[in-house]
Amino acid sequence: MQELIILLVFVAALVYLGRRLYGSFAKKQAGCGKGCGCATEAKSSSLLVTKRYK
Repeated sequence: MQELIILLVFVAALVYLGRRLYGSFAKKQAGCGKGCGCATEAKSSSLLVTKRYK
């Protein structure tokens, strides 16, 4: 029983590390990294402001 618990904890740790490693190499989108899209919105709104004043 103890070996099963240790094996499950070990597999969970491997899955966690694997997902973090995959996430570090996955294609990144513009933004702050939290997935909220703040930099994308800020960039597009700043483009609108600069186009209005030109």
